[in-house]
Amino acid sequence: MDLKEILSLLHAEMAQKLLDKVRSGEVTAAELNVARQFLKDNNIDSVPKEGSPLKNLADDLPFTGDDDRPSYN
Repeated sequence: MDLKEILSLLHAEMAQKLLDKVRSGEVTAAELNVARQFLKDNNIDSVPKEGSPLKNLADDLPFTGDDDRPSYN
């Protein structure tokens, strides 16, 4: 097995373990952050669609736009 195959398997296993953990309902905030970063590192993003859990979450957040971000000046 060459390095490319090993890395591909490792990538698939990590994705599966993260998915299993999230689906278990026993995921920690740190594990969710790892999953978020894994998706970001792999250029996976999503556009919230009406009625989707992502859209519901976005609608419930107390921010309306960039102007609501905290200022650290």
